[in-house]
Amino acid sequence: MATTTQTQAKFGTTADVPVPRGQTQSTLTFFTPPPNGDIPYNLAGDWQNTPPEGVPKKNYEVFNQEVTVEDIRGREQDFDINVNGFGTISGVSSEEKDFNDDEHIQRVYYPEVEKLLLDNVPGAKRIFLFDHTVRRSDPNAPRAPVTRAHIDQTTKSATARVHNHMGAEADELLKDRVRLINVWRPLNGPVVASPLAYADSRSVPDEDIVPVEHRYPDRTGETAGVKYTPKGRWHYWSGMTNEERVLLQCYDSRDGARTPHTAFVDPRTQDGWPGRESIEVRALVFG
Repeated sequence: MATTTQTQAKFGTTADVPVPRGQTQSTLTFFTPPPNGDIPYNLAGDWQNTPPEGVPKKNYEVFNQEVTVEDIRGREQDFDINVNGFGTISGVSSEEKDFNDDEHIQRVYYPEVEKLLLDNVPGAKRIFLFDHTVRRSDPNAPRAPVTRAHIDQTTKSATARVHNHMGAEADELLKDRVRLINVWRPLNGPVVASPLAYADSRSVPDEDIVPVEHRYPDRTGETAGVKYTPKGRWHYWSGMTNEERVLLQCYDSRDGARTPHTAFVDPRTQDGWPGRESIEVRALVFG
């Protein structure tokens, strides 16, 4: 049964916001492959605004489906990144407060994330953080929450990441276990709008994970679209605070656990509640 918990959230002035708790229903957006069997793609980078003449910005469709999203609050320890594809960490402090300056984030926050992964991911021996994204629910923000089920990397793109970032060490590192993990946290918690949902990796069959090319003017990357499956078991962590972290595994060369995820609209969110702000840091995890 859904409940709410009173908390304080800063939105211009301090106001009481009831944090939605418990199971909810939401309409998620899923991938639909091109009907003609073509390789799915979307244009990226400069081509998003100025695509080549006669070339559509994407050649696939999406499909909306209402699903049940279960709350993991109170049972966080039931989930393991190596089994479910996601895990949680609580009680994490940070010296980074503003998250407005990329250089400062890299200098102050990145070392915290590296230590967090080494301390909490079994078997991790070495971490390479290759980028981050700050998202804000603001029309003027450069990046907003993504409301489409996806996985950030495929086997092809994760392997390319290792070669791109690790240079001459890549071939040797690829002989051992390689994981690609996103470390996700809110910046203005508790989250009361656009929470993050993630599917249990085991509940989404491989045939429902489809590589999608991201075509830039100078290169082609690849992420994964996620088709709807009634087998999918979706979860979220209600009212996430700034001291909590979700680890989303996008690739694992050993076990294959990968985490479809998406922001979603919680129907209990009310007009005027603060929009979600968050950061995800993407890491190659070796060992």
